[in-house]
Amino acid sequence: MKNWIKVASAAAVGIALSASAANAAWDKVVIATEGAYPPFNEIDANGNPVGFDVDIANALCETAELNCEIVTQDWDGMIPGLLAKKYDAIIAQMSITEERKRSIDFTNYYSASPAVFVGKEGMEVSAYSDGEVVDGALDGMVVGVQRSTTHSSFLEDNFMDTEIRLYDTQDNALLDLVAGRIDVTLADSGVLLKWVQSEDGKGFAFVSDAFAPEEWFGAGEGIGIRQEDQDLKEILNTALAEIIANGTYEEINKKYFPTIDLHSR
Repeated sequence: MKNWIKVASAAAVGIALSASAANAAWDKVVIATEGAYPPFNEIDANGNPVGFDVDIANALCETAELNCEIVTQDWDGMIPGLLAKKYDAIIAQMSITEERKRSIDFTNYYSASPAVFVGKEGMEVSAYSDGEVVDGALDGMVVGVQRSTTHSSFLEDNFMDTEIRLYDTQDNALLDLVAGRIDVTLADSGVLLKWVQSEDGKGFAFVSDAFAPEEWFGAGEGIGIRQEDQDLKEILNTALAEIIANGTYEEINKKYFPTIDLHSR
């Protein structure tokens, strides 16, 4: 949510896909995204998944000459669905963490959006400052966060005496923020920046500095794959390096985040 990424190298770009061999094993690649985390991923008026993650997925598939299908999956079931082979990859702003790597693997990270608290204009929250968690910073507050995320793990590990309300989607957390049922919410700055600039977010603002300690937020967001699918990992990593090198990534980044560079860390 998470200077930020440096992924590609000239050497990586120069590696050609062993395309005929690697791609032959992947007649079709099914990619899952959440569809409820705008502007990274959401559903448009026609019922189609759109957003930064979807554009990245399409660019990778075109570059790697893969036949891809993009489907949506509720966040809580994202990793179980991958392991059950409902789809082959996850492109949904999933942070690369050691905990997740115990069950799945990841490509190189393709974006990084640090976390930030949002609340009513004029508030100040200093839950993480100078590289350390600030004890008691959330005392007396009700904090909303999407469940099964790095953001919820950060809150649950460090603020056990704070009332933390878990939501199935970030949109529902924001609805409760507007309704006054929670005081602040914690999520990716890329998601929350779009919201505070919208009519829905009028009167709300970033109320903390952005932060992303790797202990909780991992090493950026990567594409989740099954551990045994190392050939697909190679295909996607090579395509990722290519779209970074040829400017495609930058075009997609600027389309959704004109003022945020998701590709520097």
